[in-house]
Amino acid sequence: MATGATPQRKMFIGLAVLIVLVAIIVGISMSSSNKPTASGNGAFDAVAAKLVPAAYKGGTLISAMDATYAPDEFVGSDGSTIVGFNVDLMKALAATLGLKVQAQNVTFSNIIPGIQAGRFAVGNSSFTDNVTRQASVNFVDYFSVGEGFYVKSSTNAIYTSLASLCGTSVAVESGTVEETDAKAQATKCPATQPLQVASYPGQDQANLAVSSGHQTVGFLDSQIAAYVVKKSGGLFKLSGAPFSVAPYGIAVAKTTAGLKFAKALQAAFVDLNSNGTYAKILKKWGVSGGAVSKFAINGAK
Repeated sequence: MATGATPQRKMFIGLAVLIVLVAIIVGISMSSSNKPTASGNGAFDAVAAKLVPAAYKGGTLISAMDATYAPDEFVGSDGSTIVGFNVDLMKALAATLGLKVQAQNVTFSNIIPGIQAGRFAVGNSSFTDNVTRQASVNFVDYFSVGEGFYVKSSTNAIYTSLASLCGTSVAVESGTVEETDAKAQATKCPATQPLQVASYPGQDQANLAVSSGHQTVGFLDSQIAAYVVKKSGGLFKLSGAPFSVAPYGIAVAKTTAGLKFAKALQAAFVDLNSNGTYAKILKKWGVSGGAVSKFAINGAK
């Protein structure tokens, strides 16, 4: 008949078991820490992640956006968090590529210079991709949008084109395509019907200028105009139909590494489109009408 284990033997056995358990726990923890982690609904794609150049790995990428452009990018109800369909898309892209990303509120006209200076990795702020901007940054196109007008509901005049703006005043956000287009149109208006263009640092300020009567027309991207009208409580109405349809693009550096990163983002967009995340995000924010099926790099000609 075998005798029971001595207290000393029990102690050694218990210690051995404890050491094994600790090793297992540490092993699991180390294994988990080696896996890419990122917030968002995208599923990690190791193949796409390999396309990300070293310069964009290892830290938190800063995604610069002017948070005055709802529903694309704007400050949420807590007064500090940036939300919108561009924010959700960037989170999903980061998750797909195994990266970490943080949105930063930046005045629109300062975003591209900030990318050029290396302060921001990404500009994701409803940028219309065009040839002029392509000279400064690379774009990954992901959305299609037109330009549009809104006015106060009490206004009887109807604005349907740039030429129809002659003889009135228009509020735009600085650095936007609408600012460029309005100023170009101002040079074409007859002297008897001048077009006054007022530029504001943020879209919120441009909206306030129209509501207060300082300018007659608000000129901005068409889905933003629709959102401004929707949220105005009847103060504003749309005027005319969207025109000058063009792609939105995510902006990255005009460098070799930037172009490689653009290709990684392009691959991630293909993933998001295939798995339904892209459509889900656009539907959530009511902008499904701008969906595209191809994600070109510098697609505007």
